[in-house]
Amino acid sequence: MTNEQWSTLNSIVQGNYNGPPVTGFIIDSPWIPGWYGVNHIEFYGSDRIWMDANKKVEETFPGTMFIPGFWSEYGMCTEPSAFGAKFRWLKDQMPHAGTIMSDLSKIGDLKVPDPASDGLLPFMIQRLKSMQPEIREMGHEIKFAVARGPLNIASFLMGTSELMMAMMLQPEETHQLLRIITDFSVNWIRHQKDVFETIDGIILLDDIVGFIGEPEVKAFAVPYIKEIFGSFNAEIRLFHNDANGLVSTPFISEMGVNLYNFSFEHSLNEIRELAGEDVALLGNLPPRDVLAAKSPEDVIAETRKMVEETRDRSRIVWSCGGGMPPGVSTENIRAFIDTIQKTAI
Repeated sequence: MTNEQWSTLNSIVQGNYNGPPVTGFIIDSPWIPGWYGVNHIEFYGSDRIWMDANKKVEETFPGTMFIPGFWSEYGMCTEPSAFGAKFRWLKDQMPHAGTIMSDLSKIGDLKVPDPASDGLLPFMIQRLKSMQPEIREMGHEIKFAVARGPLNIASFLMGTSELMMAMMLQPEETHQLLRIITDFSVNWIRHQKDVFETIDGIILLDDIVGFIGEPEVKAFAVPYIKEIFGSFNAEIRLFHNDANGLVSTPFISEMGVNLYNFSFEHSLNEIRELAGEDVALLGNLPPRDVLAAKSPEDVIAETRKMVEETRDRSRIVWSCGGGMPPGVSTENIRAFIDTIQKTAI
């Protein structure tokens, strides 16, 4: 992200932006390899390919923010790797992380990983360190520390259904697990900030928050997510949950979030009412069923409809309801961007 883009994003989040409409997308390995024409093994395994692919994105869509920008990651395996999860690497798909526990009977044996040395995390950091001079030559800086959320990591370590059952039947042990994961996450966020002094934002991604009820959100999500967002005094605190967000959205501000990316199933009007006026929104075109699957003409029509139905167009970065999905074409992204520029004023 360029310093100019960072300043614009800050202005939007603070509610004092008066410029033309802004578009932006969360992009990572579900979309970039296929769009760039390489497989996932090549993308993850070569720093050169990773850099060239991200560079091509920035050069193809120079007026759009890509968040976080030059995201060093290994799909959903990134954080579970620090806990010792086993992976299955697939050529044309994202890797899969295997669980490390079937229940919480041995939760006392689980230790807080060291983000400076454990799993794939040192390789993530080293990739960014190696490519930082080239990133800067393009006029960009590393501005965000990024992590999966505590419930999301827990679901990979023990399975989603097992985690849901544990919340109901073993709440004390579940809190013990989330305490370990949160301590790790805080250390991981701080480590990224310590290595890259340009970082001034946090991105936390946790879809599991959308799978639970209000009592569980209050007990198992809000306090831990709030603690992670408080790792340092970040100017921008972006939370991504593209599962059902109606239950958790009223607690967004309490969690410390000031920029929210949510499910396409909820309108910008609906989320604005629940989140409040002080939270900026990143959305909200259907990513798979419209941005990836439809024609450019359909994207134009659906984007225009989305804009026209949005009552309050302040504090919005126009995007899709979630991260960029596989299969989105250059033509459809340009159709979206051009339509926003013409209609969201």
